[in-house]
Amino acid sequence: MAFPIKVCVVCSEEFELKPDKPGFANRCPECSAPESNDDPLDKQRMDADERKSASEANEARRQAMRNLLYRKDS
Repeated sequence: MAFPIKVCVVCSEEFELKPDKPGFANRCPECSAPESNDDPLDKQRMDADERKSASEANEARRQAMRNLLYRKDS
């Protein structure tokens, strides 16, 4: 069984679309390589105060949604 022949949308070269190919189905393997912009160093670490304030904000959001969804209209 032959694999379907596709044309890369980036470089316009033909390639075989094989099962379990990493990346996008409309890009060749060379153009589907992960970009270097996904550095884990870009993510900022949160200290204890930031985690606590984020947790409190999330709890307030959950409480507000719960009140909106389950309140009884009288």
